[in-house]
Amino acid sequence: MVSYLYKPMREAQFLKQNADKWKQYERDLFNPDDPDVFADHFIELTDDLAYSRTFYPSSNTTKYLNGIAAQFHQKIYRNKKEKSSRIWSFWKFELPYLFKQYQRQFFYAFLFTVVFCFLGALSAKYDDNFIRLILGDAYVNMTNENIEKGDPFGVYRHGDQLSMFLFIAFNNIRVAFIAFVYGIFFSIGTVLLLMENGLMLGSFEYYFFAKGFGLQSVLTIFIHGTLEISAIIIAGCAGLIMGNSILFPKTFSRWDSMRKAGKDGMKIVLGLVPFFLTAAFFEGFVTRHYLHMSTGLKVSILLLSLFIIIWYFILYPIRLHKRIERAQKNAEDEKDQNFQLWLNKKLSSEK
Repeated sequence: MVSYLYKPMREAQFLKQNADKWKQYERDLFNPDDPDVFADHFIELTDDLAYSRTFYPSSNTTKYLNGIAAQFHQKIYRNKKEKSSRIWSFWKFELPYLFKQYQRQFFYAFLFTVVFCFLGALSAKYDDNFIRLILGDAYVNMTNENIEKGDPFGVYRHGDQLSMFLFIAFNNIRVAFIAFVYGIFFSIGTVLLLMENGLMLGSFEYYFFAKGFGLQSVLTIFIHGTLEISAIIIAGCAGLIMGNSILFPKTFSRWDSMRKAGKDGMKIVLGLVPFFLTAAFFEGFVTRHYLHMSTGLKVSILLLSLFIIIWYFILYPIRLHKRIERAQKNAEDEKDQNFQLWLNKKLSSEK
């Protein structure tokens, strides 16, 4: 029988073979996008650490690997235990940082909605039947009666407030999920849903402008409509993310691309739930009092809602992204310099 003795590689060779990988793992500590990949990094590090402890037990390599592995373990353990912190981190960092990656899709969803809104208003102007086709005869007839009574937006004053709130919240969240899921049909389903909402909004607003209630309709309807319409557009963005992942997988396999887009899109849709709940609250409990609200109060609610959308989904993600990039670059520069000095010293001592 022939026996084979395992001969370990020299420490210098071990360093050369793995140095780039370890530095990449250190950078990934600042941006653990995929928990599965993060866990894989930790497993590989512990394997390398076990090897280093076996063959170089007192070396700086072992100390270095032990330090990185400890940081990975701390992050994984903290993410499992601190669930309340995880929820806060999702709203404060994860969702806005994620949204920065997809601002192009957000722009396209916004553009589709604006274009179809304009087409809806134009169609309503040149075709009297278009408004009834989009809004329905019952709604148009009821609104005409309310206008004659001097209460053009009386539809918001009928019904129980709590029931209206629950129904509107459920319906809008349902529409948002549909907009996201429809993206699987190569984005076409999402675009069609944005088209439906855009045509409805355009014809709806033209109807009131044509009746002489244009400004009043904006100040009344957009008490709740600012958050509601914005959230639907953002849900459309999630659908476009899904569709684009299938059409343009880039370097990923189509399945991996779709899986990642599905996770990201779902996070965005779930992140919209508080905005839909707030919009439903305004529609159920606040808009119905439009006759007794001052113009200043209406404008204030509208502008505050618009500011929240622009800040949280556009400005803050850009600011956060730049801040994280600066922090990563500073940390990488410092760690790269220290690691390179240590590595050069170690390699020179092995020659």
